Amino acid sequence: MLHGSVAFKDEVTDERGPGVGRVPPRRPPDSGDGGEPWLRGSPSQPPIDAARLGMLIFLGSETMLFAGFVAAFLVFRLGAAVWPPPFQPRLPVGVTGVNTWVLLLSGYTMWRALRAVRRGDQAGLARRLAQTGLLGVAFLTVQGYEWGRLLEFGLTASSGVYGGTFYTLIGAHAAHVLGALTWLSIILTGATRGRYTAEDHVGVSLCGMYWYFVVALWPILYTLVYLA
Repeated sequence: MLHGSVAFKDEVTDERGPGVGRVPPRRPPDSGDGGEPWLRGSPSQPPIDAARLGMLIFLGSETMLFAGFVAAFLVFRLGAAVWPPPFQPRLPVGVTGVNTWVLLLSGYTMWRALRAVRRGDQAGLARRLAQTGLLGVAFLTVQGYEWGRLLEFGLTASSGVYGGTFYTLIGAHAAHVLGALTWLSIILTGATRGRYTAEDHVGVSLCGMYWYFVVALWPILYTLVYLA
């Protein structure tokens, strides 16, 4: 009886005799290329490369930093009976509003730069990066001029909560724009030398991600600090 049960596992016996109906071992389906893919590893591409993942993590930490600044600003803003406090200069809403559009336009030119490099248009890449840099410089120049006027009118970082929160939020953003401009100048130098191609332009992509961050952050700060 035991011998018969073991034989049944190996063979399926029918009228033609033992072994005719042998069941073949089960194996994974073939990939269709004639090989045996289950015997060799098939590498899988990650959904996002390490450089872009690192940049996303960095931008996440930057977002948390500015979220803390904004939360502190709102605590002081909502807790104040009068805002801005008496005898404090008013912020240049109109000029800064126009300057906001300048920075937003730089986001568009950066987008055009990324499109150019994906098409392999190195001349277009360099031209769009240069336009982005000029718009960023214009934004910082106007901001610096307005800060100089505010300092003349008596608004300093030590003049109270109003001045302290203003220079903390707006100054931190300006520092990030300056850092983005420095990075952009390095990328632009490489672009003028033909460093980036349609297949190899990770540096341009990462710089574009950071530039988008500083551009998208500014309308939020402008609305909270200048308009609210």
